[in-house]
Amino acid sequence: MSIRNYRPRRDARRSISPSKNFILLAVLTVALGLQISYPLAEGEALRLITIATVYWAAGAMLLHSLFAYGWNYALRFLFITFFYALIIEQIGLRTTWPFGSYEYSPSLGYQIYGVPLVVPFAWIMMAHSVFIAARRLAPKLVFLVGGYGLMAWDFFLDPQMVSAGRWTWEVTGSHVPFQPEIPLSNAFGWLLTGMGLMALLHFALPRERRSLGSSRAVPEFFLAWTWIGGIVANLFFFDRPGVALLGGIALGALVVSYFLAVRYGRRD
Repeated sequence: MSIRNYRPRRDARRSISPSKNFILLAVLTVALGLQISYPLAEGEALRLITIATVYWAAGAMLLHSLFAYGWNYALRFLFITFFYALIIEQIGLRTTWPFGSYEYSPSLGYQIYGVPLVVPFAWIMMAHSVFIAARRLAPKLVFLVGGYGLMAWDFFLDPQMVSAGRWTWEVTGSHVPFQPEIPLSNAFGWLLTGMGLMALLHFALPRERRSLGSSRAVPEFFLAWTWIGGIVANLFFFDRPGVALLGGIALGALVVSYFLAVRYGRRD
């Protein structure tokens, strides 16, 4: 009788090929580099950096969704988020519901009936990390936690873009705290539409707990980067301590809760 050492097969779903990993990290690095350069640029360079940042960051999130969860997941995520965002933005521009009265600047590039093409990709950039966090934190309340996450993320995004002239608001009533140029209706609009998007994604996307290829490191890092970067940028570059406070507390609640859940919660 012979005795052989048994070595269980390595779970290939936890790793990706070096070439794919390189591509994913390279795209993310470009996106982060563009974000870092944002406060240092102005004029046409700033406009191009603004647009490029969204596309590269959205590209990183889409690549992660593909490498981690497969084509079925990635294509559904892209289709649902892009067209949901485009429809919501079209409704918002024409009816002022649910965000309020606003208008996009031509500086954001090609528009689809008034909505810049880059805008749905901003939703894609924002939604992937938040959706992963929401599924981890509250599997039965993904729509609520995810909607809150998108609203909190926008506390950083909107004042930055309005200050740069990328879109403008008509503020006739209450405004977001520390953001007099943003109507309070925008926060409620993001919460409401964010809940709708998260509900659709949770219904349509596979609920496999384990990644099929890469780990969640990329969306996790991007989520934390967005939180910390938003605080730092508003404190030291944009001179908006109130925005840093509001966004830091709001998005920080999601980010900290998520990482505590990863550290001390169930293993997957």
